[in-house]
Amino acid sequence: MSDVFNDRTRGETPVVRQADGLFAPDSVVRRVHGDVVAMMAGGIAALLLQMLHPAVLAGVWDHSRFRDDMHGRLRRTARFVAQTTYGQRDDALAAIARVRRIHDRVSGLLPDGTPYRANDPSLLAWVHLTETTSFLAGWRRFAEPLMPEHERNQYFDGMARIGTALGAAPVPHTEHAAYRQMAAMRGALGVDARTREICEILLTGPPAFPGGRHAVGLMTRAGIDLLPPWARQMHGFAPPGPATPLVRAGTFGLAETVRWAFRA
Repeated sequence: MSDVFNDRTRGETPVVRQADGLFAPDSVVRRVHGDVVAMMAGGIAALLLQMLHPAVLAGVWDHSRFRDDMHGRLRRTARFVAQTTYGQRDDALAAIARVRRIHDRVSGLLPDGTPYRANDPSLLAWVHLTETTSFLAGWRRFAEPLMPEHERNQYFDGMARIGTALGAAPVPHTEHAAYRQMAAMRGALGVDARTREICEILLTGPPAFPGGRHAVGLMTRAGIDLLPPWARQMHGFAPPGPATPLVRAGTFGLAETVRWAFRA
C-alpha cells in the first residue's frame, strides 16, 4: 500500500498523522479522508468531472504525463491530500506552496485559441469543487450514509481553507453552496475527443491502485456511480441499472475489509 501513495525513487515515505496539522485529529476532514476505498472511488469521480472543463482538460493534456504515467499523477494527488490533511502544519503549507509554483508555470491555448492559466482562480475552484463533492460522496456512500448535514457543512468549511490557500475562488463553505456552484458551472462544461481519450486511459489502463484488476474495476465502477446523472450522460455512461446494487454492495464490502485490515 505504501508504494501506491509514495514514490520511493524520490525518497518519499508515508505521511504520518500529526497532531499539529491544518486540521485537528478529530476533524471531519480527517475522518472523511481516512477511508482508502471511499477516497479512491471519490477520486475517480472527481477526475471524470474535472476533465469536463475544457481549460482543466487542456492543462492536463498539454502539461501532464497523465497519458503515459497515470499512476504517478494519481499518486501525487493522493500524497498531496495526505500531506494537507494529516501532515505537520509547516509541511502541509510547503506542499500547497509547491503546487502553486507548478500552477504558475502552466498556461496555454485551448483548441479555439482561448488562453488558459492553471492558476486561474475559477479553474482551481472547479478542481476544488469536484474533489470535495466527490470525496464526500464516496464517504457517504461507502462509510457513513447517515452523516448529519452539519458535519457535511463542516467538511466543506474545513476544505475551503485548502482551496483558498491554493488560490481557488470562489470556494463553498456549505454543502448547499457547493451544489449551487456546481449547477452554475454546467454551462462551461463539454466533451471532445481529448476528453474521451483521457477517460479511456483512466477506465481501461493498467491498474493504478492496489488490489488487482477485480478490485480496481469495482472501484472504477463505483466512481462512475458517484457521478451526478448529467455528468454520466455527458460521458456517455449508461444510467444505473440492475448491476448497480451489486457494485455498491461489493465496494462497501471492500471498504469494510480494508478498514478491518488497517485496524488489525
